[in-house]
Amino acid sequence: MTVDTNIVLLSRVVHRHLVDEAGDRIGRIEDVVIRLGDVAHPPIVGLVVRFAGRDLFVPDRKIGSFAEREIPFLGKRVDLRRFERREGEILLARDLLTRNLINFVGGKLIRAHDVILAESDGTWSVVGVDPARPGLAGKLFSRGETHRVVDFASIEPFVGHVPTAKLRIPYRKLAKLHPAQIADLVEAASHDEGEEIIEAVGEDAELEADVFEELDMTHQVEFLEGRSDEEAARILDRMASDDAADLLLEIDQERRIPVLAFLEPTQQSKVKSLLSYNSETAGGLMSPDFVAVAVSGDVASALEAVRDSSAPSAALNVVYATDEAGHLLGSVALATLVRSVGNLALSEVIGDEPSHVHPTWDLHSTARLMSDFNLTVAPVVDEEHKTILGVVTIDDLVEQLLPQGWRREFGMSRVEE
Repeated sequence: MTVDTNIVLLSRVVHRHLVDEAGDRIGRIEDVVIRLGDVAHPPIVGLVVRFAGRDLFVPDRKIGSFAEREIPFLGKRVDLRRFERREGEILLARDLLTRNLINFVGGKLIRAHDVILAESDGTWSVVGVDPARPGLAGKLFSRGETHRVVDFASIEPFVGHVPTAKLRIPYRKLAKLHPAQIADLVEAASHDEGEEIIEAVGEDAELEADVFEELDMTHQVEFLEGRSDEEAARILDRMASDDAADLLLEIDQERRIPVLAFLEPTQQSKVKSLLSYNSETAGGLMSPDFVAVAVSGDVASALEAVRDSSAPSAALNVVYATDEAGHLLGSVALATLVRSVGNLALSEVIGDEPSHVHPTWDLHSTARLMSDFNLTVAPVVDEEHKTILGVVTIDDLVEQLLPQGWRREFGMSRVEE
């Protein structure tokens, strides 16, 4: 960014003086007021000026250029009524400086150590924030550059920073991020900030559940503590059943049965089944959602079963074939089905009984088999090698093997400075 007389830093406006046409000081500038709306760069609507021990509001029409050494007052007289914030207004110094902000480009939290103001056609507006550490922004700016300036159009303040503004984090912006990115935001934020994000994504129950699945267990439990048993069950209902079972085991013991009772019957049955296995085994890790079709069918019917399935995408990479009794006979990769003619008999494309694990296998044994046979999905079968109980997907396995809090340890959920 090139320095020009119509671009200034907020830090060079706050605590300067507002002066009359004779150059006499009227008061000290305490803050700059903007009003958020649908525009990318909100206009400055006025200043908060300290005069005779009280904070007054001076509207933008009575303010000269911020680029002046002393900012000129253009009016005839000052309105002596105390400043009162109006709905939608942001105080740049009080609400934004050194606060966490959401940067929707990359899905990171940033901390604004300065704010960039610019003039266009006689109107001053906010164009960006500078996350450089205190003092550095001003030094760089004086040399004609700024440090990693973030466009104001891509950021959002937290409502808790602006208690009277009646603002909400826009769901439409969050929805453009991957659930894992939203989870990173929640984990990097304070509890109250995280609650704001969760509340915003709550407009879409499916997205809320996806975000919960991506949170580490500590945060999952933390955000369920403030919800009723019925509200907690509503979230668990939309989570993958294996993730829901893991989370249910982490909440207070006296809440487990009540929350379980509120689950929808299908989800409740799946969760109960998973709870019978140790969480450190293939049985505890598996998802009971997969696609198994009769070997007597054809490729078209198998693909139709995939289209109709609500199983996670990762579990649909392999389709399993069974006999009339439901016993596992073999498997076929989804890619193979897509490449095959629709009326081709399924028996022509399935392989022999696939490499598999048993529900009692520990995670390392499961990982070793999946690695040896290059599996992204491994079926979990009973000891008689007849019934497929569920599947272990590679993403769930990797996540389970990584240490708790690995995102934070590797700097993936932190505030960018």
